[in-house]
Amino acid sequence: MRQPVNGGVNDFAIKLANVNGTGSASANSLLMQAVFRMGIPVSGKNLFPSNIQGLPTWYEIRVNKDGHTARALDYDLMVAMNAQTYERDVHEVRSGGFLLYDSSWPLDPSLLRGDVTLLGVPLARMCNEAFGNPRERILLKNIAYAGSLVAALNIDMGIVEDLLAEKFAGKKKLIDANRHALDLGYGYAKKHFECPLPFHLEKMDANSDKILIDGNTAAALGCLYAGATVAAWYPITPATSVMDAFKSLCEKYRRDPVTGKNNYLIIQAEDELAAMGMVIGAMWNGARAFTSTAGPGISLMNELLGLAYYAEVPVVLIDVQRVGPSTGMPTRTQQGDLMACAYASHGDTKHILLIPQNPAECFEFAVKAFDIAERFQMPVIMMSDLDIGMNDWVVPRLRWDDAYQPDRGSVLDAAVLEKMAKFQRYFSDDEHNVTPRTLPGVHAKGAFLTRGSGHNKYGVYTEVPDEYQEVVDRLARKHKASAEFVPKPEIWRREGARLGIVTLGGCGPAVTEAVEILAAQGIEADYMRVRAFPFDASVQAFLYDHDFSYIVEQNRDAQLRSLLTLETCVPKDRLRSILVYGGFPLSAKHVVDRIVEDVQR
Repeated sequence: MRQPVNGGVNDFAIKLANVNGTGSASANSLLMQAVFRMGIPVSGKNLFPSNIQGLPTWYEIRVNKDGHTARALDYDLMVAMNAQTYERDVHEVRSGGFLLYDSSWPLDPSLLRGDVTLLGVPLARMCNEAFGNPRERILLKNIAYAGSLVAALNIDMGIVEDLLAEKFAGKKKLIDANRHALDLGYGYAKKHFECPLPFHLEKMDANSDKILIDGNTAAALGCLYAGATVAAWYPITPATSVMDAFKSLCEKYRRDPVTGKNNYLIIQAEDELAAMGMVIGAMWNGARAFTSTAGPGISLMNELLGLAYYAEVPVVLIDVQRVGPSTGMPTRTQQGDLMACAYASHGDTKHILLIPQNPAECFEFAVKAFDIAERFQMPVIMMSDLDIGMNDWVVPRLRWDDAYQPDRGSVLDAAVLEKMAKFQRYFSDDEHNVTPRTLPGVHAKGAFLTRGSGHNKYGVYTEVPDEYQEVVDRLARKHKASAEFVPKPEIWRREGARLGIVTLGGCGPAVTEAVEILAAQGIEADYMRVRAFPFDASVQAFLYDHDFSYIVEQNRDAQLRSLLTLETCVPKDRLRSILVYGGFPLSAKHVVDRIVEDVQR
C-alpha cells in the first residue's frame, strides 16, 4: 500500500522492539522529536505492557511526506532489541527491508531471511567497554542504537544534540555520557554500513505551524483555558497524566503572583465514585470542575452521573478509553465505552458526548465541554482514548481567542432573584428546555433543594406519574436540543462515491488515508467522522445518501453502529461494520482490505 522499500525518502515506517523498563522510551522519543524538528510529518505509537518491567514493548515511527500518520502494519526497518520477540519482529519486516540488531551475540540462523538485510551493531559490547555502571550500560545501549539510526536514516545530528542538551540541561555528566553513546552507534554505522539507507530523511518545512503534543496534556490545557479551578480524580491508566498535566499547569498559572496562594483545588479521592461526587458539588457551587478516568472508573461513576443528569447539575468528565471488560488491558487502546457513556446510569438517561480525533481537538473540545455542560446543566463526557491521550501527535499549533467568554448558561443573579416572588428550580424552561439555576449564597430567594429523587417541575418531591414524566420528557428534549451546540460531523464528499465510510475519534487518520487508497484503486467513498452525540441531522442524512455505509470502530460489539441504529431512522442492514479491537491503533490497511474484499465478491 505504501511505496516500495527502496524508494522511501520521507516515506517509511520503522519499529523498535525493546524490553519494558530498560529506558528505551527516552531513545525512541529522541528519534521521534528529531524527525519532527526536521520538518517532516511523523507519528509515534508506543505499544507498551501494563507491568513495570520485563515484558516486550514496541515503539513505531511512521514518516510520510504527504501527512499520513496512521499506524503502519509492515516495516522498512526493525530494531530488534528483545530476544524474546525476535521471531515475531523479523517476520514483520517488509521484503527488501532491514533488521538492526545487537550483534554482541550471534543471531539464530533460523531467524535469517534472504529478503532482509541485517545491520549488526555490537551495542552491548561497545557499551560494556565504554561505561562502568551496569545500569548505565543498559540505558545507554538504547542511545547507542539511536546513534546508529541517526546515521542510517540521515537524521540531523545537530538537532539530536540540541534535544539532548534540552533534556539534560545543567547536567553535564549526563549530556556527555549520552553524547558518547550516540557517537558509538553513529560511528559504527558510518564505518560498517552504506549510510544513509535507500529510505531516509530529507529536511522539509511541513511542521512550521505545528506542535508535537499528547492528548492528555492538550485536554488538561483546554480545561485550564476554560477556567477550571477544581479537579477530583482517582489514578487510573491511561487517564492519570491528564491530572498530572493539569496540576503542573495550575502550579504555574493558577497561583496568585502576589500572595503565592493557590487559586485551584485538586483532590485525589478515595475512588472514582467519590471523585464524581466532588465534581458535582463543586459545579453545583459555581466552580468549573472536572474529573478524568477510564472505563472501570466510568462503571463506578454511573450512579452519580445519573444524579447529575436528573438533578441537572453540570459535570465535565474526560474518559480516556482503554481495553475492557473488567481490568482488560490497561495499556491498550479501544473505543469500548461509547454505549456505557451515552446512557450511563440506571433508568432513562442520555448524556452529551464529545469525541475528539487528536490532541488539537482534545484542547478544543475540553473548552466546549464546560460551555455545553453549563448551558444545558447536564454531564458532558469527552471520549478520548489511550492512543490519542498517551501518544505524541503532530497537530496544528493550538489557537486561542482572548475574547473568549465562558458560557455559564442560565444562572440567576441577586438582582433578578430580588424581583421574583418565588424561585422554582425546574420551572420556566427556555427554547432549549433548560430551566434557570442559582448558585449558593447569591440570594436567600435562590435557595432550593437539589433532588435526585422524583420531583415535579417546581422541584417538589413527587411520585405522581404525570408530574414525573413531565420532568424526564423535558430532559429528553433538552438532550436532543444540545445537538445544535455540539461539534458537527466532519464530512468529505468525493465525486462518484458509491459508498460511505463512517468512523469516530482516533480512527480518523487511518480512514481518511484508506479513502485515498481506495480511490486509487477505483473505489470512491464518501467519509464522515462523528464528533459528538446527540447526532446532528447531517449524520442521518449522510447515512441515507448511500445504499450502505461501513462503520469503522475499535470495539467488538459495533457500539457506534448500535448507537446510529438506535438514534437515527436508518435501517440496520444499511450499516456494515469494520471492527478492529485487539488494542493497537487502527491502520488504513484494516479498512482497505475489508472493503476491497467486499467489492470484489
